[in-house]
Amino acid sequence: MGSFFIFKVNMNNKGPIGIFDSGIGGTSIWKEVHSLLPWEDTLYLADSKYAPYGTRSKSEIIALSRKNTEFLIHAGCKIIIVACNTATTNAIQELRNSYDIPIIGIEPAIKPAALRTLNKSIGILATRGTLSSDLFHKTSKTFTKDIEVVEVVGEGLVTLIEQGYIDSEEIIELLNTYMQPMINARIDYLVLGCTHYPYLIPILKKILPQNVTIIDSGEAVAKQTKAILNANNLLVNVSRVPSLRFYTNAEIAPLKFLLQDYSDAIEISYKDF
Repeated sequence: MGSFFIFKVNMNNKGPIGIFDSGIGGTSIWKEVHSLLPWEDTLYLADSKYAPYGTRSKSEIIALSRKNTEFLIHAGCKIIIVACNTATTNAIQELRNSYDIPIIGIEPAIKPAALRTLNKSIGILATRGTLSSDLFHKTSKTFTKDIEVVEVVGEGLVTLIEQGYIDSEEIIELLNTYMQPMINARIDYLVLGCTHYPYLIPILKKILPQNVTIIDSGEAVAKQTKAILNANNLLVNVSRVPSLRFYTNAEIAPLKFLLQDYSDAIEISYKDF
């Protein structure tokens, strides 16, 4: 995420907060946003039909990000959160240059990990699309001088999470493999570079040494969203029952599973977008 700006947009504070991800993983971001801004309407797009973005070309990622952004704009959203590291690192500048609406991106929290590490060794678990992006390399180079950075592509994790296999033996086996070089390097911070990955934190805590701190960007994104809405006079400040809509262009069941604690308050439906 970068610094925020005042946008001259013809909007009011009644529109929903729009959020999109390559699938269901961005619900980890939605939960943080809803927790901080409980009166705000939200509209979430799970683009699971095209997941994972991390294996796609930059041009494909930009095209998919445009598709999702335009859907949310046409739905009357007042701000858009790109709740996908791969989409942010590959398409955020294109989106901000193309649409006159506040757009918040998300990228791996390298800076706080690099500033806090005592062992001078951090790990980053992310998709291939994120790790190979120019924005990621620029951020990493800026903050990780004299720090060992162990980058691991979480191949297969997003697909398994999208299929609902969060606690599967296959995921546990993959995570054991992916964490080993990080354990060998004595990391003390693990940066999760994909919004799907926070759902794997309980397993990761069992695998990693107790001194390893796991960082994701959800809370920071929620705070940034509130700051931008407030700066543009778009915050809902009255107690009300919000509209919490979720659209997916694939199977509904995995989305329902991740949001089961909110089942009485949300609306989930299939939509071919």
